[in-house]
Amino acid sequence: MNEFLQRLEINIQSRSLLPPDRKILVAVSGGLDSMTLFHALQEPAGRRGWKIVVAHFNHQLRGRGSDADEKLVRKTAAGLGLPFVAGRADVKQFAARAKISIEMAARKLRHEFLARIAVKRKISTVALAHHADDQVELFFLRVLRGAGGAGLTGMKWRSPSPVNPRIRLIRPLLGFSKTEILAFARANRIPFREDATNGSNDFLRNRIRNELLPLLRKNYQPGLDKTVLRLMEIVGAESEAMGRLAEDWLERRRPAFAKLSVAVQRRVVQLQLEQLNVGADFDLVEQLREPAGKCVSISSRFSISRGPNGALKLREQQSAGFDADELPVILRGRAGDAEFGGAFLSWRFELNKKNRPAQKSGREFFDADKVGGRILLRHWRPGDRFQPVGLGAAAKLQDLFTNAKISRDWRRNLIVAAAPGGGIFWVEGLRMAENFKLTPKTGRRLVWQWRRRNY
Repeated sequence: MNEFLQRLEINIQSRSLLPPDRKILVAVSGGLDSMTLFHALQEPAGRRGWKIVVAHFNHQLRGRGSDADEKLVRKTAAGLGLPFVAGRADVKQFAARAKISIEMAARKLRHEFLARIAVKRKISTVALAHHADDQVELFFLRVLRGAGGAGLTGMKWRSPSPVNPRIRLIRPLLGFSKTEILAFARANRIPFREDATNGSNDFLRNRIRNELLPLLRKNYQPGLDKTVLRLMEIVGAESEAMGRLAEDWLERRRPAFAKLSVAVQRRVVQLQLEQLNVGADFDLVEQLREPAGKCVSISSRFSISRGPNGALKLREQQSAGFDADELPVILRGRAGDAEFGGAFLSWRFELNKKNRPAQKSGREFFDADKVGGRILLRHWRPGDRFQPVGLGAAAKLQDLFTNAKISRDWRRNLIVAAAPGGGIFWVEGLRMAENFKLTPKTGRRLVWQWRRRNY
C-alpha cells in the first residue's frame, strides 16, 4: 500500500475518527485538498465498509469558475458511482446583508449546508480536508486577532459541527503538509481545480499564506511549520488542563476564587461567559476577574458582574444618562440632508473612481452598497462596539472614546450612524469604519459630510 494511504488509515484508526461500516459525508470543493481526500478515502472504504456520500457547496463567488468546480466534483462522483449532493448560495450578498466578512459568511453557509445534508441522510460524520499548512495559517491568523491559549490550539482531528453538535467533523489530512498532498495527487493523476482567489491578498488569511509565512520561512525560521505545530500541541495540552481545573472549581467552588491562579481565574470567568452566551474577549474577562462586584455594561440592555464567590450574574440595566433620541433616514435619490443632535448632515452618491478621494475635516467616504438605503442616526449607547479603519477587531466605543481623550460629558452628545443590520459605519469624531471603507471592488461611494451648528 502507498505510504500516504498507510499514514491516512493509521491516523483514522489511531484517533478513532471513523469506525467500520459507517456512512461518511465528504465535503469536496473541487480543489487540491478535498479532491485528494475524496480519492484517498476510496481505497480503505471497501475494506472498512465506509459508504461515501459526496457534498459540494457552490459559494457563487467566482461566476463560471464556481460552476466549473461543481461540475468537476459532480462528474468525478458519478464516475465512481457515488451519491452526490450540491448546494449553493450567494455568499457575497449574504455577507453584505449580515454585515460580516465574506470568509465568515462562506463558512457559516457551508457548515449549515453540510449539517442539513448530514441530518437528511442520517450521517453522523463529515470529513473535511484541512491539513497541517492550514493549522500554521490559522495559528498566525489567531495570533493577529489576539486569541488566547484555547484559540491557539488550532483545529482538532475531530470536533462537533458548529451548527449541530450531534454531527462530528473529522480532519483525516491534518497530519499531512500541502507538499505531501500535492505529490500524492500528481502521482495518482487526481484532477482538481485551482481557486484563483487563493492568490488574492484581499483576505487576511491569504496575506498570511502568500506574504508573511514565506518571509518568516526564508529570513527567520526555515523549520517554521514544525515549530508552530509543536507549539500548538504544547499550548493545546496546557489549555485543556487549565479548562479541566476551571470546570472542577466551578463544581466545588473551593478554594476561594481570590486564591486561584490568574490563569484559572480567567478560564473560570471565560467558561461562565460562554454559558451565558456572552462573547469572552480579554478585556471583559479582565474587568470581571479583578475587582468583585464591579458591574460591566455588555449591551444597551444588560450588564454583568462577578460576586466574591466567583459566580457571574447577568442583569438588565437602565440606560439613565444616555440620550435615547434617534432618527431613521432613507438615503433615496442622488443626495439629501438631515439635522440631528445639533449637527447638519448631508450625503450624496457617486461612482467610485480610481483616484483616491481627497480627505478633509467633516467629510468621509463609504462603500454605498455596504451602508445600504436605510440608516439610523442616534447617540452612543452602553455596549456599542465599533471597528475604526486599521483596527483588527471591533472595540467598545467607551474604550475608543477614552483612548481618544473624549470627555465623558461630550461623548454622550456625539452622533452615531448605523446601517440596516445594526453595524455602526460612522461615529462623529472617530475614524471611519473598517467594514464600510472603499475597496477596489466598490462600485458606488457614499460621500458623507457633517458640521455642528457652532462650527
